Amino acid sequence: MNMRNLAIQIAYDGADFHGWQIQPGQTTIQGLLQSVLSRLEGTTVTIQGSGRTDAGVHALSQVASFKLANPIPIANISKAINDLLPESIRVMAAQEVSAEFHARHSATAKTYEYRIHRGRTCSPFKSRYAYALACPLDETSMTATTRHFVGTHDFRALTAAGGEENQSTVRTIYSSEIHRNGDLLTYRVRGNGFLYHMVRNIVGTLIKVGRGNLTPDDMPKLLAGKDRATAGPTAPPQGLFLVNVEYENLHIQTVYS
Repeated sequence: MNMRNLAIQIAYDGADFHGWQIQPGQTTIQGLLQSVLSRLEGTTVTIQGSGRTDAGVHALSQVASFKLANPIPIANISKAINDLLPESIRVMAAQEVSAEFHARHSATAKTYEYRIHRGRTCSPFKSRYAYALACPLDETSMTATTRHFVGTHDFRALTAAGGEENQSTVRTIYSSEIHRNGDLLTYRVRGNGFLYHMVRNIVGTLIKVGRGNLTPDDMPKLLAGKDRATAGPTAPPQGLFLVNVEYENLHIQTVYS
C-alpha cells in the first residue's frame, strides 16, 4: 500500500470549539479533521498539528500532517475534506511532503497575533475575534515593553500549569511588536516556539504595564525571577490568532484576515 505523507493548511474560527487537541466528549478541531480523514480513508487516520491552540483561539494558518493511502488527487483533497467539515473550519491548501515531515517537529518558527479592541463599544460582530478593553492604557509604555521579550529567555514567568511536563521553558523570540490601527491594538510575536498560554500571558503583562502596575524596566527582573505571580493575568482566548507556521523546506501560503 502506497502511503503518502500530506500537509494541509487550515484556517478556523475557534470560538465554538474546545481547542485543537482531541479531548473525550468535546468537539475539537483535531477531532473533526481526524474523523473526516478516517471517513475518506475507510480506516483510522491520525493527524498531527503544528501546535495546540486553546479553546476559543483562532487560526489563520494552522498546519497539520497525516498519512493517506487514498489515491485522491492532491488538487481535490481540500474540497473533499471541506465538504465534510463545518464552515468554521477550512482546509486552504494541501500538498504532498517528504516521509520525514511532521507538522510539529519540523516547524522552525511560528507567528501569533493578539487583537485588542480599544473603542468604547465593541460590535458583536467583532467581539468573537478581539478582547474588548475600553479602559485607559499607556500604549507608549506597552510598546516599549515589547522589546524586552526579544531574544533567548527563560519564559517560566509567562507560562501556565498544564503544559508538557519537564519541557524546557527557554524560547527564542525573533520579533515582538504592537501596532495600532483605528480601534484595533494588535500585538504580533514571532518565535521558535511558545509555551502553554505564553502569548496570552505576555499580553496580560503588557496590559498590566498599560494600566501602570508594571513598567517596561520591570521586564528583565520579571523574566529572571521566573515567578508566574509577578506577571499579568492570562488574556482571554478570543483575541488570539495563530498567523503563520514556518518550515525550512516547505512553503505554506498564509491566509490573512
